[in-house]
Amino acid sequence: MPQSLLRLADLAASRGTSFALTPDADDRTAIADTLGIVGIKKLRFEGNLTPQGRKDWVLTAQLGATVVQDCVVTLDPVTTRIDEAVTRQYLADLPETTGTEVEMPEDDTLEPLPDSIDLYAVLTEALALALPLYPRADGAELGQVVYTRKGVAPLTDEAARPFAGLGALRDSLKNKDD
Repeated sequence: MPQSLLRLADLAASRGTSFALTPDADDRTAIADTLGIVGIKKLRFEGNLTPQGRKDWVLTAQLGATVVQDCVVTLDPVTTRIDEAVTRQYLADLPETTGTEVEMPEDDTLEPLPDSIDLYAVLTEALALALPLYPRADGAELGQVVYTRKGVAPLTDEAARPFAGLGALRDSLKNKDD
């Protein structure tokens, strides 16, 4: 992958730094392998890294990608277009979390200030968060499959409902009363 490491000490603290990454086919394949997806047809990550105050930095970017994933039902390839705004705030005085239980902050864009920012790492993380969790091919439906031994009535989802039998019992008692 091309050089994408921005060392904050080398950047001008008075103005922002623009960047634009357009990974080639080999880089897209490596990112797809990292994310465990079939492939990435197009990928672009561009934005600015801007100083905030004396020590803090804000990264604002736009992620554009066309990804291919396996359908969760049929395993056919599913192509999805992703367009995401990406924001990261790198704070010098971000309190460290200690202990085994950590409460998630309301603002999930806050991160501790590093010495340098790897734009490919930010791109990969943003893409991982933007991927559809359960991609489905058009028309793919999850049907019901019922297995049982020979001579045994299968247990279906409908029969397994805890109150399904009560409705039938109520109806039969009502018919006896009539």
